[in-house]
Amino acid sequence: MANNKKFDNSPINWYPGHMAKTKRLIKENLSLIDIVYEIIDARMPYSSKIEDSEEIIKSKPKILIMTKYDLCDKKETDKWINYYKEKGYNILSLNLEGNVNLKPLINLTLEVMENINQKRVASGLKIRKVRALVVGIPNVGKSTLINRLAGKKVTNIGNKPGITKNLSWIRVNDNIELLDTPGILWPKLKDKALNLASFTAIKEEVLPLFEVAEYILKMLEKYYPDILKTRYTEKLNDDIIVTLEEIGKKRGCLIKGGEVDYDKVIALIINDVKNGYIKGITFDRFKGVKHE
Repeated sequence: MANNKKFDNSPINWYPGHMAKTKRLIKENLSLIDIVYEIIDARMPYSSKIEDSEEIIKSKPKILIMTKYDLCDKKETDKWINYYKEKGYNILSLNLEGNVNLKPLINLTLEVMENINQKRVASGLKIRKVRALVVGIPNVGKSTLINRLAGKKVTNIGNKPGITKNLSWIRVNDNIELLDTPGILWPKLKDKALNLASFTAIKEEVLPLFEVAEYILKMLEKYYPDILKTRYTEKLNDDIIVTLEEIGKKRGCLIKGGEVDYDKVIALIINDVKNGYIKGITFDRFKGVKHE
């Protein structure tokens, strides 16, 4: 099986040069920014929040935008929404697929901007259009959100991390301009690594794919046994290879002679999550997590 090294729980380092550059450029352009849109994945509301975002954006007003809300376990994710609200965040949950209603985001943005413009007028400055910075970890839907706001394709979209490489200004309408940024992670991912890996926030070629697939199955067994039973297997065997063999036979991941193609089984499990075929799951559990 390819790229199936055992994950030993040591900190994963995946911090491409463009991420450090992005942080530097954000700080250099911060004086131009009025408001920040921080995008987080509703299926991992804790793991997908940038660890040092407050240090990067300083005191700028921020809206947390929780994407892929249609794919999450709403009961569990809503605990996180309430948690962030209690911490004073403006927060919105969105489904970016299909007919998206972005009026709540526009209205909240203009509401925040009204306070900013009042201060500008009081200081003798002119009222100006909104300049919003869009930040988030890789593959949480930044580009999709920008395209939805603009009503057309203005950024590349790909269901993999690392599509956006540079900062770029995008005009949404007469009232709003966005500064798009590449996905940001932090040098040591620690305990968040497997959640980030499960939802493809880290490039697949640097992941222990065998371990990621096993982690997904164990999370389903623990929190979503009905999904595990319906899609994969009744329950997990102590020997994960036996489980992968059962899934391979059930889902037709076979090679010539009827033998199970384990690489195909692993890819199937990861892609089921990556492509949103599995719905109603949230891997960040509110209880037992050290909240910062």
